[in-house]
Formats: sequence, structure tokens, C-alpha cells
Amino acid sequence: MSTTTTTTTNLPHHLKPKEFSTETKPSSKLSQKTVLDLLNTKCTTSLPHLKQAHAVILRSGHFQDHYVAGTLLKCYTNPQFGNLGFALKVFNFVSNPNVFVWNILIKGCLENNEPFMAIFFYSQMVAMNARPNNFTYPPLFKACTLEQAAEEGVQVHGHVVKHGFSGDGHIKSAGIQMYASFGLLEEARRMLDEAGESDVVCWNAMIDGYFKFGDVEAAKELFEHMPSRKIGSWNVMISGYAKCGMIEDARKVFDEMNERDEISWSAIIDGYVKRGYFKEALEIFHHMQREKIRPRKFLLSSVLAACANLGALDQGRWIHAYVKKNSMKLDAVLGTALLDMYAKCGRLDMAWQVFENISDKETFTWNAMIGGLAMHGRAEDAIELFSKMKRNKLTPNGITFVNVLNACAHAGFVKNGLKILSSMKKVFGVEPEVEHYGCAVDLLGRAGLLAEAEGLISLMPMKPNAAVLGALLGACRIHGNIELGEKVGRTLLELEPQNSGRYALLSNIYAKAGRWDDIAELRKLMKERGIKTIPGVSMIDLDGTVHEFKMGDGSHPQMKEIYLKLETIIEKLQMEGYSPNTSQVLFDIEEEEKETAIQYHSEKLAIAFGLLNTKPGTTIRIVKNLRVCEDCHSATKLISQIYNREIIVRDRARYHCFRNGRCSCNDFW
Repeated sequence: MSTTTTTTTNLPHHLKPKEFSTETKPSSKLSQKTVLDLLNTKCTTSLPHLKQAHAVILRSGHFQDHYVAGTLLKCYTNPQFGNLGFALKVFNFVSNPNVFVWNILIKGCLENNEPFMAIFFYSQMVAMNARPNNFTYPPLFKACTLEQAAEEGVQVHGHVVKHGFSGDGHIKSAGIQMYASFGLLEEARRMLDEAGESDVVCWNAMIDGYFKFGDVEAAKELFEHMPSRKIGSWNVMISGYAKCGMIEDARKVFDEMNERDEISWSAIIDGYVKRGYFKEALEIFHHMQREKIRPRKFLLSSVLAACANLGALDQGRWIHAYVKKNSMKLDAVLGTALLDMYAKCGRLDMAWQVFENISDKETFTWNAMIGGLAMHGRAEDAIELFSKMKRNKLTPNGITFVNVLNACAHAGFVKNGLKILSSMKKVFGVEPEVEHYGCAVDLLGRAGLLAEAEGLISLMPMKPNAAVLGALLGACRIHGNIELGEKVGRTLLELEPQNSGRYALLSNIYAKAGRWDDIAELRKLMKERGIKTIPGVSMIDLDGTVHEFKMGDGSHPQMKEIYLKLETIIEKLQMEGYSPNTSQVLFDIEEEEKETAIQYHSEKLAIAFGLLNTKPGTTIRIVKNLRVCEDCHSATKLISQIYNREIIVRDRARYHCFRNGRCSCNDFW
């Protein structure tokens, strides 16, 4: 630790105190208790009240009292005030601060996201021979964790041992978390096994540390040896298994619990969402509702993410109503999750309404709204919102630019997109990354500027990844460039030999050219490499229940009626001149068999189900895991006209809003 003797040495300039006088004429009118009551009640949330109380304390002479000075300092370090600089000014005039004052300062620095300052002031405390107590070390260990200051953390642990605090449970748990964050699991375990109190929090910290570094067996063994397992320990196991991708093990632990709290439900739901098991997450949430557990904000954000990915609008609207009914503040995190859900469920109007009602919008809030507009093909609105964001003095980040560039790509705004890419570094100081170049390649490729797209790839300051080349390959398919498509496709098969989508895209290019021998060769290669194609899945939310459809899957209870309805739909389409587009069927088979293959694509089954089970005029909303094929796109346009329905399909890349025989993408996807 540093042995600097003044409290302000090496401080950043903006944190150095300015001189102010503490010379006062003592007054006996106010007791210490009155002053402390004033600070602890009127001054915790009101800066004007705090300043008035500060003046009273200076006039009354109570500033010389360490307990009063420390409590005043505690009020100023409230992160809500954002006034750490002034707090340091106050501290600078405390004469011979005692441990209470030092502890307030160290904790205050930590709470104001200045962990380095917390460590620095501890070194000053040591230099001034102020003796720490057991409250000094937990925030100090946390500061070392946040700064990843391993050397200083080891020194602090030495001081803990020296001063005889090794057995304190709070200190041990914070120290274990610190060592685990450094990856020093043996040191963390030694601290757990040291003499003294090792409460359940310490054990949980150790289990969590094992999980973070993938030592699942050690975590499991420690959990099994715990004599008294409280809910928190079970919750750590659920979260740990989920983070390691072992969601079935997480569910097993959850099911074995005798009692659960709100954190238990949050842990398993969040685990399901993060691993992409959205239906399971909603099922658990419904179970939770039956148990009458009241969900909090964090849990609601996770459930909204599941709703967004499934297109479960009814469930998402229920959560919105719940938030309103319970007068929950629509902060940036919950508000962003809500607007993202509405945007991904095709209700851009509601997404915009939520966006307008979020009082403390963060950059990620603006990003979500811009991204929603981009997915819906509302490029002009996305660019306008980007401009408004700049006018509001919010700094765009890399995600902002990905969303804006995507908007330009889907709308064919080549000039605007390239201008935005060029401005990233020059105007905003954001270095373009491979994702941004990928968006620009997609932008040029979709517009048919394949040579320009290839040229941009050659000028990239980094090696193009599979996503960049995939964008170019997709453009080759759209514009029928067989030669370039084959070249890029073969490169991609070497880069991502296990990605079935790359084989499918190259097969589509070959199919359009009637090169069935090349398709056969690709299929043989897939078989040799053990590659299985991802089946198309379409989901439709009806009255809070998500129905899932796959081609050839007859498990749905209404499947017989759905097939009959689909036959009727096809007949009506043919009467309107519809002819199946079989160019993307990847087999050299008879034309009649090709027509049958595309007739039962998953989105057509979902549309038939929607027409069967909803009233005339009701919007049908479908979420699909793959891109919409050309035939389904053409067919859905006609269905929207024949049945006078708005059909919203969210595929892997964007939204398609079909109405009156037209699509919002203008056949550009």
C-alpha cells in the first residue's frame, strides 16, 4: 500500500478540494442528536436541505464531532447527488479523521463507481496510522474486485489477518468473491477453510466462484457438503448451472427445492431465456403466477425478453398492464424490455408509446427503438431518431450504428449508409468493427452492388468473418451471381464447416441454376461432416398460448383441420393466378413433388391455424426462425388480399407486414 501522507496526493484534478473555512463560533442550541436526526431524515434525498444542514453544522461547531462530520460526508457521497468532488472537499477539512469517517469515505467512493479512489484512500488511512475495523474491509475487497487489483487485494488480505479480522463472515465472503474474480480459486478456498465464521454467504460465494471458472464438479461437491442449505445456496446452484449451459441440471435443482423465493424463479427463468429456451421460460412464469409469487422488475424484464422472441404479444401486454396496475416506475431497463417486446411482436405503435413514456432514457433505450424501426423497414424514422438522439446530447455506441446501418440496408439507402459508416470514427470517435462492415457489405449487396461489396471487404482493416461473407453470399443468391456466390460459399464452408445455413444458401444458388449435381455433392459433404439442416419453425401466439409448427410434424391437435384449411387456401391462391415458386427446393425431383414440399412450409401451416382460430379482420402474427422463402412471401401477400387480413411475419432478419397484397419490405429482403 502507498504511504503518501496527504489525503489529496495523486487525486484527479476534478476531485481535488477547494479551500473553505470551518472556523465557527460554537453554539449549544443544537444537540448532537438533533443534528444527526436532521442529516438522517431531511438530507438523505434533498441536496438543498443537505446544504442548509451543512451551514448549520458549521455555525454550531458540530463539524468538529467525527460522528457528525462522518454522517455529513455520508450524505454527500450519496450517488443520487453525483457530488463526490464536494464530498472530498468536506473530508479534507475533517481534523484527524477516525475510522468511522474513513469507512464512510471508502464506501462512498465505491458507491460512486470510483473503486480506485477507495483503494487510494485506504492507503492514506494506513499512512496516517488510523486503525481500521471490521467495516473497513468488505467494501475494500469489492473495490479490488472491480478494479481487478490482485496485488492490492492480496495486501488487503494481509492486513485483515494482521488486525485479527480473519474470522469475520462478511469480510470472508467479500474476500472469497475477490479471489474468485481473479481466478485464484485455491486462495479463495483457503480463505473459506480458515478458522472462524464461514456462514452460508461465504459458501455461496465459493460455489459461485467455482461456477464462474467452469469447475462444476467442485461447486457441486461443496454444495452437497453444506450441512445447512438455505434458499440462497440452491439459487446459486441454479444460476451457476444455467451460466455453464447446463439448463437441465439447473431445472433439476429448481424442482428439488422444498421452498422457493422470488430469486429462485428469476434464476431459472433468466437461465432459460439466456440459453434460448423461451417457451420453457414462459411455462415457468405461468407456474409462478399460479403459486401467486409477485414478480419484480428484473424478472419481468427476463419474461418480456422471452415474449419478444416468441412473439407472445398477449403475455407481453399482460405484463404491461401489471406494471401499470402496481404503479411500477418504467425505468430504462424495464421500459426498454417492454418497448423491445412490442417492437418484436409487431406493435411498433405501442413500442413508440412506451419509448415516449420512459423518463430516464439510456443509450440502450434509443438503440432498442432504432433497432425496432429498422426491423420494420422504417429506415427514414430510424435515421430521424438517430438524429434526435444526437440532438439530445446522447453519445451513440457501436450498437447504435449497427442498428442504423441495418435500417439503411433493408431500405436500400446506400448513400446514407456509407456516409454514416464514414462518420463513425471521424465524428463520433467510434471505431468501426467487423459488424459495421458486415452491415455495409449487406447494404451494398442488397442493392446489387456486388463488386463494390467485394471491394469494401478487401479494404477492411481486419479479416472478414463469416457474417461479412455470409452477407455477400446472400446478396449473390438474391441477384443470381453464381460465380461469385460459389467462390464465397466455398470459403464459408471452410470457415464454418458445421453451419448448416451456409450449405443451404449455396444449395439455393445452385438450385436456381439447375446445378443438381453440385447440390448432390454438397449433400454428400454434409452427410460426411454430420451436418443436419435446421428445420423451419413458425410460432403463433393465441390467447397467451404459443403454438409451434414444423413441416411434417403432425403433433398439433388441430393438424387435420389445418391441412384441410391449407388446401382451401391453396385452391383460392391458384384461382388468383398463384404458381408455386420451386426454385429453392433443393432436390432434383418432379415438379409436382416440389410443389408439395413448399406447400407445407411452417409459416403456411401457422397462417392456416390463424385463419381457423381468429375472427375475420384479426391481425395474424407469426415468428419464424429462418428467413421467409420467396414462395411463402408471394403466397402470404396474396393471402392477405384474399382474406382481407393483416399478416405480420418476423423472420430471422426482419419484419414483413403483409396487407392488401403488398409487403412492407417492398420485396426487398
